[in-house]
Amino acid sequence: MQIGIIIIGDEILNGSRQDGHFIFFKHLFKQHGLQMAWAQYLPDDCDTITRQLKQSFEEKLPVFVTGGIGATPDDHTRQACALALNLPLQSHPEALKNIEAISIRQGDTLNSPSHLQRAKMAEFPKGAALIPNPFNNIAGFSIKEHYFFPGFPKMAHPMAEWVLNTYYSKNFFQHQITAKAALVDGVPESRIAPLMEQIEQKWPGIKTFSLPTIREDLPNDEQIHQYRLEFGLKAWDKDCENLPQAWHEALHSLKQLGATKITLLENSSEG
Repeated sequence: MQIGIIIIGDEILNGSRQDGHFIFFKHLFKQHGLQMAWAQYLPDDCDTITRQLKQSFEEKLPVFVTGGIGATPDDHTRQACALALNLPLQSHPEALKNIEAISIRQGDTLNSPSHLQRAKMAEFPKGAALIPNPFNNIAGFSIKEHYFFPGFPKMAHPMAEWVLNTYYSKNFFQHQITAKAALVDGVPESRIAPLMEQIEQKWPGIKTFSLPTIREDLPNDEQIHQYRLEFGLKAWDKDCENLPQAWHEALHSLKQLGATKITLLENSSEG
């Protein structure tokens, strides 16, 4: 199963805060035999978020969304989700009850400006379900297989794990994925492109990949003249049985194309 991710926040796009989500989600999905379908970074702009959510709702793919569900003027995700689905925002009784308890603990009355501002975080698109937040008990929400978390990794990440375990445990390790990869010296990418096409034509269930890298072990003036590629093959399910033969033939062809050194890798960039 594949899952998309949307990471929202001007502070990430302008570089004032480092993204703490992409790598986490990549490893989280891999730990459960799932795959990241795509990733998007969006600004704190209601129109942009609405437009992208409309598109992702149409794709009918599970999507994890982080950021923009607070109660300040730069938080637009709840409103954008409602607009994308043409639904009203409604106060969720359970979410509001949790927020009322927080306000009371902090000494705020339920008609105080502080509580009324905080209570906006209980407003979700009509029909949304809650996602528990173990950090501070201010819930996220889900609707149509889109799961909305706060931007703070310490809150979002446990909530994402809860979503996977609650809704998608039956999809864990449903598919076998096998990859082979090697660092290949001495062959430019243009020379191996026909080989990659031949492999994918002969074995339609096998995907090839090539990632050029820089020879950091060489002086700067020599790096551009010394080719190094991470080359590999990837297969799924029944096509995994063809991978050893395809890999054997690929290594033989790389040598014929002039590879001066082939270093097998235990883990590939696409693994």
